[in-house]
Amino acid sequence: MSVIAVQDNEIRVVQSYMLGTILSNILLVCAYTYACYLTQLTTQVLGCCFLAGGIRSQESNFNTAAASTMSSLMVVASVSLIIPATLDAALHNSKSGSGDKIVMLSRGAAVILLILYILYLYFRLISHTSLFNENQAERSEEARQSGQTLSPIASVIALVIVLVASTINAHFLVGSINPLFKTTHISKTFVGLILLPILGNSKERVTAISVAYKGKMDLGIDVAIGSCIQIALFVTPLLVILSWIMHTADPMTLHFQGFETIVFFVSVLVVNSLLQDGKSNYLEGSMCLGT
Repeated sequence: MSVIAVQDNEIRVVQSYMLGTILSNILLVCAYTYACYLTQLTTQVLGCCFLAGGIRSQESNFNTAAASTMSSLMVVASVSLIIPATLDAALHNSKSGSGDKIVMLSRGAAVILLILYILYLYFRLISHTSLFNENQAERSEEARQSGQTLSPIASVIALVIVLVASTINAHFLVGSINPLFKTTHISKTFVGLILLPILGNSKERVTAISVAYKGKMDLGIDVAIGSCIQIALFVTPLLVILSWIMHTADPMTLHFQGFETIVFFVSVLVVNSLLQDGKSNYLEGSMCLGT
């Protein structure tokens, strides 16, 4: 959907959707332990996880090494949004303008973020698998208990079918965005930041919250923050590169609106501070939801 939107020059919607997805996962999933608050902030999913875990037990423990690694990557991702915004502010009154410089900076930063994502995959899957082994075992056990296991061939066939169906739906969805603006007069930011993340990530949230409620906080955090890393370090920079390759009229950049950038950065700081001690409770989940 994001690729199609970039191709149609709906850059504002794409940027809001990327940020809304991250915010909803990192804030909402963590807070479910307290209440399912359906606003699109990064701390939401994480907040639901903490809240759900707090319902079953007074305190939940999780792997601080793995959580710290993932949360630190989110800090790097937030920096990649702050720097273009800072450059734009610094060159705002420049005669030459800041547009071309921000595009160049965004493309260079996108390449660096993709490299970091590849290193993260190598770190997680090869060099430091011991940090994440427990999460992988919990994922397999959760799939086995729910009967959600498929053979490799069946999995590939299912993925292809879902990909084709999703692509068709994405064309219809992107095509309906402009008529929606004209008839309802709502902003593109609201559609990208609120509506699309609610529609697109419900299954992920349910999974993270349900496993947290069962006391598997490591897995809940892994789902919540892992998906945020995927969006921040892979999908968003990939869209910048694809926009560059496709020579879109409005190039996709890492220069988000100032308010969105600050919200993202503050949310990451809140989550980082809550993950430091390796323990969670319903109050921390409420903090995420409150944020």
